[in-house]
Amino acid sequence: MAVVRLSPPEKEPRIERSSCGPERTNWARIAAGGSLLAGGLLLLAGYRRAGLMTAASGTALALLDQQDTVRAWWDALPGYIDTTQNLLGKVESSVTELENQRARLAKVLSK
Repeated sequence: MAVVRLSPPEKEPRIERSSCGPERTNWARIAAGGSLLAGGLLLLAGYRRAGLMTAASGTALALLDQQDTVRAWWDALPGYIDTTQNLLGKVESSVTELENQRARLAKVLSK
């Protein structure tokens, strides 16, 4: 049987907590979230007008808080519109071709 010598336990290093400064509270986010939550609850309770107004104000606050994101989406929007327009053009040409094929088939079958 082997004997393993155990060394004396080392002193555990003391964990020092870094002192964090007071975190900045983002009141715009809190107000936006609260307004959206209150608007949703009002809508569920049946108060449509008040719920819509509260949700709209919460949305406006969220948009003001996230201006960089909104600007990036706004800049990307024309590309999405162009892509969608190209896709719809392809679908339209396919539907037109399909209709022409249907008309030719109906003409052949009616003879």
